[in-house]
Amino acid sequence: METAHDDYMPRSRTPRGRLATGSPNPVDVHVGRRVRLRRTMLGMSQEQLGAAIGLTFQQVQKYERGANRIGASRLWDLSRVLECPMSFFFEDMDDATDALSPRNLGGEAPKIERNEIVDEGRQALELMRAFYKIPDYAVRGRICDLAKSLAPHDGEKH
Repeated sequence: METAHDDYMPRSRTPRGRLATGSPNPVDVHVGRRVRLRRTMLGMSQEQLGAAIGLTFQQVQKYERGANRIGASRLWDLSRVLECPMSFFFEDMDDATDALSPRNLGGEAPKIERNEIVDEGRQALELMRAFYKIPDYAVRGRICDLAKSLAPHDGEKH
């Protein structure tokens, strides 16, 4: 007897949400980069963050690289310790990363160069460190205005 579910073919999944290549999912890498960004914005070490949430600094390193996925309860703890909303960890995610979430993976995933992700994170980190060393708040405000003026506005592409 045939049922409507006989046609159903479960989507194959890679272990622990990784890409078919075995590399970490770009969404996990993005979330990890945002954890690192917020931690460094607060001047907190990996050891301090780990102690605050009951982990070793090595585990924090793995989270920040995206090598280990961060569960919802751990992400909640991170948002409390890092004093930010959970949404902070997903902000500024580009469309290519969003398209590679486990839900969206069906066939062969487009390859994202790891170097691009690492370089982008390093640039953001260097910019944030330099920005917070500027003692004049008026200058900081002008830098923010400049960055906003250079960024594409809704619907625009640069």
